Order: sequence, then structure tokens, then C-alpha cells
Amino acid sequence: MTIPDVSSPPAQPASTPSLTPLAFAPGDGIGPEIMAATLRILAAAGARIDPYEVAVGQQVYLGGVSSGVAPSAWDTLRQTGVLLKGPITTPQGGGYKSVNVTLRKALGLYANVRPARAYAPFVATHHPAMDLVIVRENEEDLYAGIEHRQTDEVYQCLKLVTRDGCERVVRYAFEYARAHGRRRVTAMTKDNIMKLTDGLFHRVFDEVAAEYPDLQADHMIVDIGAARLGARPETFDVIVTLNLYGDILSDIASEVSGSVGLGGSANIGASVAMFEAVHGSAPDLAGQDKANPSGLLNAAALMLTHIGQGEVAQRIQNAWLCALEDGLHTADVVGPHTVRQVGTQAFADAVIERLGRLPQHLPAVVGLGNAPAIHVQVSPRPRAVKQLVGTDVFLEWWASDRNPDVLGQQLQGAAEDGWRLDMISNRGVKVWPQGLPETTCADHWRCRFLWQDPAQPVGHAEVLALLARVSALGLDFVKTEHLYTFDGQAGYTAGQGQ
Repeated sequence: MTIPDVSSPPAQPASTPSLTPLAFAPGDGIGPEIMAATLRILAAAGARIDPYEVAVGQQVYLGGVSSGVAPSAWDTLRQTGVLLKGPITTPQGGGYKSVNVTLRKALGLYANVRPARAYAPFVATHHPAMDLVIVRENEEDLYAGIEHRQTDEVYQCLKLVTRDGCERVVRYAFEYARAHGRRRVTAMTKDNIMKLTDGLFHRVFDEVAAEYPDLQADHMIVDIGAARLGARPETFDVIVTLNLYGDILSDIASEVSGSVGLGGSANIGASVAMFEAVHGSAPDLAGQDKANPSGLLNAAALMLTHIGQGEVAQRIQNAWLCALEDGLHTADVVGPHTVRQVGTQAFADAVIERLGRLPQHLPAVVGLGNAPAIHVQVSPRPRAVKQLVGTDVFLEWWASDRNPDVLGQQLQGAAEDGWRLDMISNRGVKVWPQGLPETTCADHWRCRFLWQDPAQPVGHAEVLALLARVSALGLDFVKTEHLYTFDGQAGYTAGQGQ
């Protein structure tokens, strides 16, 4: 089966007024096969869409476009505002950056929405009552992808969390819960350790939750939250969390529901939205008509709801549930209730044949035609008063015994003209003054200098003079991080053990 022919869009897509223009990218590996199956089902169900194919993925990268997104694709995405995307191959540990992350960040797709529902007994699971949605922040956190090798031994990845980013995704989670009849929103963070970044997310969650008294709201530390998600997923309704945690939690939820291959996701932005299966490109199955198109089909249903065609999405999902109930299963979900194992296109045929039917055992999908559009506005707030009070100087320093007392004594020579050496830490643990001899030290040292003259504000000139003295001591500083207060509150944390 080939993907239906589509033309390149004109400067402004001249679609029939009743049709919604959208872009689609077949993707890599099994992508073209499951995209063909999905588009056939959408056409048979009466989806009012006008699709344009765009070039995105591995072949674009190999053709010399480092982003993996053809230049013409950006224009089409801006014009249509909607992308249905097949899975993309991303190399591990090297090579080009993730095209998925590039699209999410470049297009401002701030919220990733991944429903996870059980389909027992037709798809095997230990948790037949689970029916939850994970809303994941999609643009920042560790997925900013800002990494450096700073010393011979130490590599760094920056975790960036913004107040606006937190508020957008948290508000979206509460609005989604309200629009879809959900009753509880749970935030998951690790703010017992990352008190500023994850602490900000938790604080914003509490502030926003107060505006939704009709919904329950609670918070969990992400490690125990992940454990409970794996053991008792039926206790959750809507989960909202930061980017990395959300990526991991989403896969846990999809797996315990029965199969990652069934999950679809939405990536929502202010002007563009992208819809995709949660699974990878599975190149080992490419071209064999074995892949399950369900993940992309469920993503397409989310897309139809987003563009105001919820009644079509409902019709497709109920037909899909009927196919599962009738035991027509692809290889990945074959089990005791399988009547016949089918391939990719035969499964699509089975869904098409059941359009207009309602499932008899699984709960039917209802109400999508009435789901309101979700619009999120970030609350304006005054900027804080920011004051420089010190600087952390990061050194690469190696000595045979790595004795922090030796380094501390040497750095005292730079702590003059209003500066005081407050502490030295290694991998976050205070090692000077009065560290513990058992602490293992790498060659990467954080040396905290605080300004001690309250009568004279410190500025960049004083910091540069300090760095010049550190350099004159023969020490190699690899990074500095200024220390600020905001409205009088410290914008930095103490060292562990300080």
C-alpha cells in the first residue's frame, strides 16, 4: 500500500472551505506503512481534511539538512498549523539531534498529551481499570540539549526550567481535565532534591490549582509516583510533570496498559500542533506489513478532535475498539483473545469495515464532538528585583591527592577587595572548609565567592578582577555562575553538607 498522492501546497493552501488543510510526514522505518493505513481509515471515516506531504526524517538529514526537516516543510507547517507525523529514526549516543525534539521546540509545542488506557481482556494487561492522561512539559528541562565537557573527567547537562513554561503546561493540564470530564490532576517532581527548578514547577502547580476548585489537585515525588504508576495506574487521572519525567512516565503508562504500540500523543502549541505515535520507527519491521498502525491512528484521532472533528475521531476509535473486540490483532498484541493475526493493511481494512459500530464489551468513546477547544494564557507578573551577591567559579584542578584544603589555601589569595571564599564543593558536596575525608572528588571544583561589602554593590568589573586573580594563581576556571537574589530571596542553593 502506498501513501495517497498529495500535491505540494501553494503559497497559501487553497483547500475546499469545508476541508481542513494539514501536513503529514510518513517518517522512517515502518512510518510509511502505518501512515498509509491511517490515511485510508481517515478517508473512509469521512474526515474533512486536505493533506500535504512534507519531508521530515532520516533521509532529509542524510541529504544534507542537519535539522532533518526540509526547508519547505517549515512553511507548510506554518500555513496548516497541523502535522500528523510518522515515527522518526534518531541515533543513540551520537549523530544528528532528535528531529522530534527539534520540531517540538522550534514550533513552540509546549504540552505533550499522552492518553494511556487499558483494553482488557482483548489486550493483555494486569491493570484493566487504568484510564489516565499524562501531560508533559515539552520544550525545556534537560531536553534543552545544552551539554558541555568541562574537564577531563566531568560532563555537564544544563536543566533549564522557566516560570512561563511551567505555567503553560500546568494550565493546559487543568484545562484538559475540565474539558474532558477528568476530576484529578497530579503533579510529579523531584523538588526534595532540585529545590529551585522542580521547586518552581511545584510552586506554580499549587498557584494554578487554586484557580480550579472543581478539580482535585495533589503532588507526588516522581520516584514514588513512577512506582505507583507501574503498580496501581488506575489510581491516577491526569498527571502533569516536567519533560524528562514525562517522557519516562508516559512509556511506563503505555507499557502497563498493554502495549506501547497502541499509544498516540498530541504536541500542542499556540499556533501549531503535532500528532504522532509514541513508539519508534522499528526499522527491523519496515516493509513487512507487520507493524501495528494503532498508535498513529489514535494520534490521528487526537488530531481530529483538536481541529473540531471530534465526531469523526469518535467514529474511528469505536470502530478500532470493535476490531480489537473481534480478535483481529497485529503480532504485537496477539494473545488469548486473538481470533486472527493480521498485518498492517488488513488491520486497517478491519477498522474500516466496522465504521459505524459501537464496541459491546469495552467502553465506547463518547463526547468527543463536544470537547471544547483549549486555550492557555500565562498570567502577567512584575519582574523581581535582581541583585548580584557573589559568583561560583568552577575550576579544573587536579592534584595527586586531590586535597581540597590545598586548593582552599591557594584560593584565599584571590579572595580580596571585598570578596570572601565561602566554600568549595565537588559534585555538589561541600569539601572545604571542614569536608569529610571519605568524599570522592573529581577534577571539577565549585568555588563560591561571596561579596562582603554592603556599602558598595558588586558588579561585573569586580567579578572580572576576581577571575584575573584566580587565573594569575595558575588555576584554570572553566565556567562561572553568578549568584543573585531576587526580591531578597537567594536564587541559588547551598552545597550539600553546608
